[in-house]
Amino acid sequence: MSKQGLQHSAKVHSGVSFQESEVATQLSPSIYERIGKEKGFMKLSQLFYDRVFDDTEHWFLNIFSSSTKQEAVENQYRFFVQTFGGPDLYRQKKGKYTRLAGRHANYPIGTKSANRWVEHMVLAIEDHDALKDDEEARKHLVNYFRYTAHYIVAAMEYMRPDQLSGGTQIDAGRVW
Repeated sequence: MSKQGLQHSAKVHSGVSFQESEVATQLSPSIYERIGKEKGFMKLSQLFYDRVFDDTEHWFLNIFSSSTKQEAVENQYRFFVQTFGGPDLYRQKKGKYTRLAGRHANYPIGTKSANRWVEHMVLAIEDHDALKDDEEARKHLVNYFRYTAHYIVAAMEYMRPDQLSGGTQIDAGRVW
């Protein structure tokens, strides 16, 4: 499937277009500045993964079973800082490309999982003190996450074995 086809599938399932999702990465001041830089994104990732690891739905929690909560927080935090206007912390740890679809391809992720992930992220955004009075940032973050979660689901169907990274085959040094 073409990139445009994947984007269309993500839009159909998320209700958000690629262009709408990208607004979060282009705001001025950046979301990185608005949320409180590294400390703010660490808080968002902690709020999110506290919810995920407390989830009572075993089918959902099992998706995260190959990492510790702290590893998950650290990886997500690095990605968020880099994506939303901060230093390239994710690249420093993972390399040049983010490869979100490849890094998630070995997990049992479908539309139901993407929706559950987004539910937890929306609640984490709502609970984040730095975002409580920033409706613009909240709206665009939710759009970004909704679209990206469903893009990953769409892309996973078309992954070749040589494109996989992470999942149940953890890279050396648990860097995935």
